[in-house]
Amino acid sequence: MKQARIKIKVCGITRARDAQLAASLGADAIGFIFAESPRKADVETCRKIISLLPPFVDAVGVFVNEDAKKVKEIAAFCRLDWVQLHGNEPPEYCRRLGLKALKVIRVKDSRSIEQMHAYQGVAGGFLLDTYVAGIAGGTGKTFNWDLAVQAKECGPVILSGGLTPENIRLATETVMPYGVDVSSGVEASPGIKDENRLRELFLNIRTPL
Repeated sequence: MKQARIKIKVCGITRARDAQLAASLGADAIGFIFAESPRKADVETCRKIISLLPPFVDAVGVFVNEDAKKVKEIAAFCRLDWVQLHGNEPPEYCRRLGLKALKVIRVKDSRSIEQMHAYQGVAGGFLLDTYVAGIAGGTGKTFNWDLAVQAKECGPVILSGGLTPENIRLATETVMPYGVDVSSGVEASPGIKDENRLRELFLNIRTPL
């Protein structure tokens, strides 16, 4: 069976020009960080950028252990299509939100993957990021991709963590994930995308061997 086209999410967007470039290159989703981060964007900016996105490009809001009411308020104000839960949010939290949600799993070892079972039927998919103590995400580090292959049994997997134009082809060929999430690997500085690196990444992932 032929592998479906891998979805691409470009995260940590703070500028309209970066969002529009990513969309023009074929991004399926644009991510906005609402938790404390060098890439955090204010809600007014995000709402404006999202209003400029073309059809069929989803807007994803990233939250870390945020109050559910606030998540719903931001999602409604900015018109988010998905929320990405990057903290220790339990399955019941996801149910209460009543929003399309991706649950982030910070991968350290096989026990990290076991956490996913509790979220099956609750989360619409799983984003796998690299575990680093004390850091919720955005580490720029890769993890053992064999664990990501194992994780696919639990639902759609979006591979994240240290993905760059240089390793994206190997990552996708190894894991064959539903999607990939890129941020620091295509940046000039936190929150500012590097046009050349972004173009190179899309070229490397979309060009057949």
